[in-house]
Amino acid sequence: MLATLGATIVDVLPIIAVVFGFQFLVIRKRIERLGRILAGFAMVVVGLAVFLVGLDMALFPIGELMAFQLVAADFLPALGPGETRHWSDFYWVYLFAFAIGASATIAEPALIAVSMKAAQISGGTLDAFWLRVAVALGMAFGIALGTWRIVTGLPLFWFVLGAYVLVIVQTSLAPRNIIPLAYDSGGVTTSTITVPIIAALGVGLASAIPGRDPLLDGFGMIALACLFPIITVMGYAQLADYRQRRRSPRS
Repeated sequence: MLATLGATIVDVLPIIAVVFGFQFLVIRKRIERLGRILAGFAMVVVGLAVFLVGLDMALFPIGELMAFQLVAADFLPALGPGETRHWSDFYWVYLFAFAIGASATIAEPALIAVSMKAAQISGGTLDAFWLRVAVALGMAFGIALGTWRIVTGLPLFWFVLGAYVLVIVQTSLAPRNIIPLAYDSGGVTTSTITVPIIAALGVGLASAIPGRDPLLDGFGMIALACLFPIITVMGYAQLADYRQRRRSPRS
């Protein structure tokens, strides 16, 4: 814990140096409530250190453990003489990836903040909860697709290329005022809760399946998890816009 705390202090020091350097050397004004700000920085440092320790103790191990358990020979369907594993045998892996992706995204603090602000600015056109659901479904599908890619061993670039094509097509069809929010949603959803779980699940799954390299196959799920929420949010916006136009009185 002390080593992690020391490393966190070193990581945060550049931020502190930039903030106070600009305040005193460029803006040249006193900082009001300096004690409160310093206390806040101290809480950030301690909180980050505790969070990193928690990742090592809980999230990373549980993600890898679930991956190993779901692909264990005694859990998967029994094989007959001369049979080999088919990608369909790993259906519990895909279901777990979808469920954990959706549930972790719903609980993501950054997404909650963005969805609340978007609902406030839109004047009720966008619902904060359903916006989070749209992001969660995109995230869940992206993670499930990523686990299927690891199981099959297919190249990552085909999945990323296909997802980008879908994003481009959807961008040309979605309402213009929702496009920036959709792109931001793909970024904020891969944050403090979701990223550790995705990374642990991908590495654990690639380590548990024979013939897969954890470095080559275990990573890349986060890229898909960023792209598919963009598509689902723009789809949700199109649906909301359509329903709004239907409710509006005809002129």
